[in-house]
Amino acid sequence: MSNISNSNPTSSPAFAEALAQPHSLRWRVVDIVVAAAIGVASSLVYWLAAILTAAPWSLIDAIVPGLAGILNGLWLFAGPLASVIVRKPGAAVFAEIVAAVLEALFGNQWGGVETVLIALVQGLLAELVFAAFRYRKWNLGVTMLSGACSGLGCWAYSFVKRLVVMRPTSAYGPVYFATTVVSGVVVAGALMWLLYLAIAKTGALDRFASGHVRNA
Repeated sequence: MSNISNSNPTSSPAFAEALAQPHSLRWRVVDIVVAAAIGVASSLVYWLAAILTAAPWSLIDAIVPGLAGILNGLWLFAGPLASVIVRKPGAAVFAEIVAAVLEALFGNQWGGVETVLIALVQGLLAELVFAAFRYRKWNLGVTMLSGACSGLGCWAYSFVKRLVVMRPTSAYGPVYFATTVVSGVVVAGALMWLLYLAIAKTGALDRFASGHVRNA
């Protein structure tokens, strides 16, 4: 009787050796194309979110000032998603900037400069999480942490730009901070990790390390 385990390619020494190989951090043309595509797709979502959430935002904020921050995750996900798929330094920043530039070109209430600046802050903070793990740890927890930091960047920009979010006599600031970070954890973190897994299962990421290694 043949040994069944030998028919499993994931149990072979060659497979184990392949996983042990260091992941190259050098960008390829395909990495640039995919990161840009994520940015383009994200820009459309960002632009639509700005239109569709205008009324709900005002309503939610009227109920509990600052609670509308729970919607901010709709503008935070490009960086974490690009990072877990492309897995190259700068992917989060690159995707966020592409998304911001296109969203600004489509037209929004924030204007081009402010849209790009907040995207830069969000992308940098999302990027720092993966950089802290030297671009070697890719799992749900790290992605959620990246989403949280992207939310922190969103809040921090609002703090600097509009000091009202941290006015000592107002509860708006702490509530807005908490809801924005939570939204980043859920939407930009957990949901993007699940989206990545769904895409990987289709075989579309076979040319990427993310298409073969989906563990920590």
